[in-house]
Amino acid sequence: MTPHPHPVDEVPPASQLTAFGLQHVLAMYAGAVAVPLIVGGALKLSPADLAYLITADLLVCGIATLIQCVGFWRFGVRLPIMQGCTFAAVSPMVLIGTTGGGLPAIYGSVIVAGLAIVLLAPVFGRLLRFFPPLVTGTVILVIGLSLLPVAGNWAAGGVGSAEFGEPKNLALAAFVLAVVLGVQRFAPVFLSRIAVLIGIVVGLAVAVPFGFTDFDGVGDADWLGISTPFHFGAPTFEASAIISMLVVALVTMTETTGDLIAVGELTGRKVEPRSLADGLRADGLSTVLGGVFNTFPYTAYAQNVGLVGMTRVRSRWVVATAGGILVLLGLLPKLGAVVAAIPAPVLGGAGLVMFGTVAASGLRTLAGVDFKDNHNLTVVAVSVAVGMLPVGVPTVYAKFPDWFQTVMNSGISAGCLTAIALNMLFNHLAGKGGSADVSGGSADGDAAEADGLSGGSGQDAVEQSREEAV
Repeated sequence: MTPHPHPVDEVPPASQLTAFGLQHVLAMYAGAVAVPLIVGGALKLSPADLAYLITADLLVCGIATLIQCVGFWRFGVRLPIMQGCTFAAVSPMVLIGTTGGGLPAIYGSVIVAGLAIVLLAPVFGRLLRFFPPLVTGTVILVIGLSLLPVAGNWAAGGVGSAEFGEPKNLALAAFVLAVVLGVQRFAPVFLSRIAVLIGIVVGLAVAVPFGFTDFDGVGDADWLGISTPFHFGAPTFEASAIISMLVVALVTMTETTGDLIAVGELTGRKVEPRSLADGLRADGLSTVLGGVFNTFPYTAYAQNVGLVGMTRVRSRWVVATAGGILVLLGLLPKLGAVVAAIPAPVLGGAGLVMFGTVAASGLRTLAGVDFKDNHNLTVVAVSVAVGMLPVGVPTVYAKFPDWFQTVMNSGISAGCLTAIALNMLFNHLAGKGGSADVSGGSADGDAAEADGLSGGSGQDAVEQSREEAV
């Protein structure tokens, strides 16, 4: 009799694989295409070049997701992790592209950053001991809270929309939220696991007759789109561009570490130093591929971590299927245009429940931490405050150097670094706070699920910047 496989390795039936996979694609699609839209817009690219950037991005998103979920040799964490462009790189890339270097200088710096991530992965693998439940719970909470304004902006119609804040937009978002909750509560198990997908489909069905969206863009899109290496010219390697992209690499590695720990806890397959290094190596390889195939640096996506927590579907083959769908969308721009026609309020209604799940997960992890007679409350309080600063006041660091803005404008990396530093100060350095409290008696299950949601990190920054910039 063969042993039963771990839930992460189980392969659901084909029909379920497709439905679950499509749900993951819809959850991350808006964030995935935001980076090429913002960077291409800042560089004043033609509509044809912009469309090319988006299809190239979707193609490499899919390949990166397959590397991470399926894995080969020492590349890939082999957990249900969705990969997408990181938002931490947007400001530096716009700066590199507009100050004379153009796209070739961006791609040169992206290739070097990807190689650096591959080399640094084993070093980060040894940092796991700095992520006890006190730190991971705080980071997951910050990720969830910083994602919520993104869902709010979507629900209101999307930043820059002429009808932003119209009651009809919020009514549509509320309707989608009600459908998601109703399906989760009353539908059979399989349907409740695709509640987000059902909510988006029903929301779209209502949105079309009421004039929220049209499919004009689908007719204009090409049937076939093939991304060729170095489409915009051979990469150039400029020192200043490379240095700023290396800072981005460190930020995304910090975020991805939180994401991987989170998903590992959530799925019951804890991340070890070796598997963390394998996951980061996959990030680096995907980033190198991004530089070669005319796209950008890659990281784990947060709202998909929220989706794993919400649906409790733990199979990595589900997310690998989502990667396959993204490859198709990258090769068939017409399909991509259909997905792009989904109106923002529909995504907003689904986003509220997914991102709220991330924040609630962080609270559950923290519920297992000991807060008596120690300084753990201070660690959480200050870390959440520092993490939320750039979310609540996006221009707070506008007068600081670019490298500082890259690190601190991501609420996730700001909160994460603060939590690690304060945990070491109060719980590890000799003195008043014994280190025992730090990993405070969090039950495995709680920590697991909580950490799992830490995955939101990369994505959240992504989505938030997307809303401000798009």
